[in-house]
Amino acid sequence: MGIRKHIAFGALALASVSLFGLSAQAEDVKITVWSLDRDIQPAPNLIKDFNALGNGITVEYRQIQFDDVVSEAMRAYSTGQAPDIIAIDNPEHALFASRGAFLDLTDRIAKSEAIKTENYFAGPLNSVTWDGKLFGVPKATNTIALYYNADMFKEKGLDPDKPPQTWAELLDAARKLNDPAKNVYGLAFSAKASEEGTFQFLPWAQMGGGGYQTINAEGAVKALETWKILMDEKLASPDSLTRGQWDSTGTFNSGNAAMAISGPWELNRMSDEAKFDWRVALLPVPEAGAERSSAMGDFNWAIFANTKQPEEAFKVLEYFAAQDDQMFEKFGQLPARSDITLPATGNERKDAALKVFQEQLQYAQPRGPHPEWPKISKAIQDAIQAALTGQSSPKEALDQAAETIAAITG
Repeated sequence: MGIRKHIAFGALALASVSLFGLSAQAEDVKITVWSLDRDIQPAPNLIKDFNALGNGITVEYRQIQFDDVVSEAMRAYSTGQAPDIIAIDNPEHALFASRGAFLDLTDRIAKSEAIKTENYFAGPLNSVTWDGKLFGVPKATNTIALYYNADMFKEKGLDPDKPPQTWAELLDAARKLNDPAKNVYGLAFSAKASEEGTFQFLPWAQMGGGGYQTINAEGAVKALETWKILMDEKLASPDSLTRGQWDSTGTFNSGNAAMAISGPWELNRMSDEAKFDWRVALLPVPEAGAERSSAMGDFNWAIFANTKQPEEAFKVLEYFAAQDDQMFEKFGQLPARSDITLPATGNERKDAALKVFQEQLQYAQPRGPHPEWPKISKAIQDAIQAALTGQSSPKEALDQAAETIAAITG
């Protein structure tokens, strides 16, 4: 009896271990994701749909605030508390990748059926690239172009079917459209001492043959001189120096500016609120035939290097990428891919504008990439402010910026 009892107990214990083992194996792998996205934006909705698949991976989501992303993410990584996946602003990507904080995805992407590098616009793809390797996947993208009031063009004898193509034509149009008696400025843009100011100015510098490493190139100086003319002749509102893009474009939207430099995030507001014939054109270039450029915004996905579930985390990224064709229709965000045709919205002006923004994206360039981008951007912002407020000439201001940037980049 005693032996039988031991055998029975042993069998029961073995069965319990076996059942416990099966239970442990049946538990989903948990992947954590941090992003800025609210409930009407992609991340929480993509995660909800992914979890409904019941494929053995459960994703947990945490919304974080824009101002806290870099500091909180770096702190979490250094203490081993980082999420598996994060959505990071594209100019901040190199900061993490260069420090080994993000997982190198090059080999995984090369084998992936869902993520094909040839499908992405060059700018977004460059923003996840560091030292020739891929440390993320573009989440979405945006850029800037020239909005203009076709009704005002007609009133001032300008052809609305021929918007300004060069900087000289832009200045000429702004002068003709400027109407102080009606409180109408020729152009609205943001020269704010923040990343928004850099975002708006850098494409001008790049089209002039410069860049962050050659910010004082002759063409970049000409770009800042053009901005100074706009301010000195009051062709743009004086508070262009302090207003962000949303507020400056609001001036255009309300009929108090004839043109505005802004992005596709304005399309819904424009469609709902603008009481005039508005259109969108590519950013003017320094002169006919000059190389184009444009700003590039939005976020990238990345996997932290200390994740304990790299394979499962990458499967989640593959799922996100596979939903890129829904980014605009469901969330109003432009996919970072050139192989996706945006569905017609039924709004003629909006659809025409979207075609322009997608064309402009072909020329969009990332800010950097460089791990010290915030410091580099600050030098550019300081130069813009110094030149436009008359503290320095555009050349002096950009020479100083170039000197500062050279010290930063070594």
